[in-house]
Amino acid sequence: MLFNPRILIAEDESGIADTLQYVLRTDGFAPVWCATAQEAIAQFVAEPPALAILDIGLPDMNGFELFKRLQALPGGAEVPMLFLTARSDEIDRVVGLELGADDYVAKPFSPRELVARVRTILRRSGRHANGAPATTPAAAPSQAPSPGLPFAVDTERMQIRYYGRLLELSRYEYGLLRLMVQRPGRVFTRDELLRLVWDESSESYDRTVDAHVKTLRAKLKAIAPDVEAIRTLRGTGYALNEELPPA
Repeated sequence: MLFNPRILIAEDESGIADTLQYVLRTDGFAPVWCATAQEAIAQFVAEPPALAILDIGLPDMNGFELFKRLQALPGGAEVPMLFLTARSDEIDRVVGLELGADDYVAKPFSPRELVARVRTILRRSGRHANGAPATTPAAAPSQAPSPGLPFAVDTERMQIRYYGRLLELSRYEYGLLRLMVQRPGRVFTRDELLRLVWDESSESYDRTVDAHVKTLRAKLKAIAPDVEAIRTLRGTGYALNEELPPA
């Protein structure tokens, strides 16, 4: 049966919304337009979409706040989200990425390029090109502890525990930490992390890695404030500290 992935659009400018709906529908998606954040929340609750496109300058709520509200809803953490905004300042882009957004597109933009980014995000998030959840082969045994380290990686649930406490991670934070836990002490360059975790490094940039490592560090610090779990090699990249206190 043909599956048309539902794309939620939170955008208050009708002209932009009409263009987005046209190109998405032409490409086989099922767009749902909401002019306000409250409408977007209601639509999300009614049926979580395959992906959400959020304008930052909505009339009733900042797009960053809407992102956090949607993430907190049942199933919200599994839905990829893309920010769409007239503001192209680096600080806005970094804030969006630090929150855990999958991409950030500044206006004016190419509608076809945006659709290509939507497809790329769906592919990265473990879905088929049509937006349906991808099937995966049998996973490795879950809760496999990392020898000598205070981490327990659950590959089936895509979860990691640190000193016995479950970390609330975005999919990219999970990918970064899992990779470093597998090779403690090994220095990963930013280019390597982009290639291994994001899969399509040409569509990302070094600052993306830095932003996600920053939020990952904050989550680790919240559990063990005195422990420096991730080392920075200035001008090179990052590595997991091999000499962490045992759990």
